[in-house]
Amino acid sequence: MSLPPINPDKTAAGIAIDPQTLERVIPESRRPDGTIRKQIKIRPGFTPQEDVRRFRGTKQAQQDANALPKGHIIGWAPPPTSPASGSGTKPMSKSAKKNAKRRENKKEEKKEAVSENWEDDDESPSPAAGVAQDSAGVDQKKGPRSSSGSGHTSENPNWAAAPDEAALTAKLEKLDVK
Repeated sequence: MSLPPINPDKTAAGIAIDPQTLERVIPESRRPDGTIRKQIKIRPGFTPQEDVRRFRGTKQAQQDANALPKGHIIGWAPPPTSPASGSGTKPMSKSAKKNAKRRENKKEEKKEAVSENWEDDDESPSPAAGVAQDSAGVDQKKGPRSSSGSGHTSENPNWAAAPDEAALTAKLEKLDVK
């Protein structure tokens, strides 16, 4: 017969088996003020209310044993992970090949749409930008700009839209790569 562990498992009520006497006891503990509570012996056969389990009938216990894990879907099994069922075992149909080519072309178009050199965009206006403007801030197709917009010109200063010149020069000096 082996001896019980030195630090025995406790029940919900705090009852453990004393390793020296093998009796059920509530072990001594320390109070917040530093004093020690004495060990309390528990009568044989006594079960405190905290340790009483909920009654389950035989059918209920059987259902609990056969219960599926939470979130489990009946009839669903994870797909096999064997290498034999990998892609490439079946040849692609014509429509699948067409769709694959379309996907590749879309990916290439997206890559081309992103400009790789940002400095080129700043120096020359892009043709997709829309309407060309002359130096006076007048659109060639639409006529003069409306003053209600957030545009900033020397004739019509919009101080909310115009940044501070000192701040701009400081930012430009930081951006200048030598």
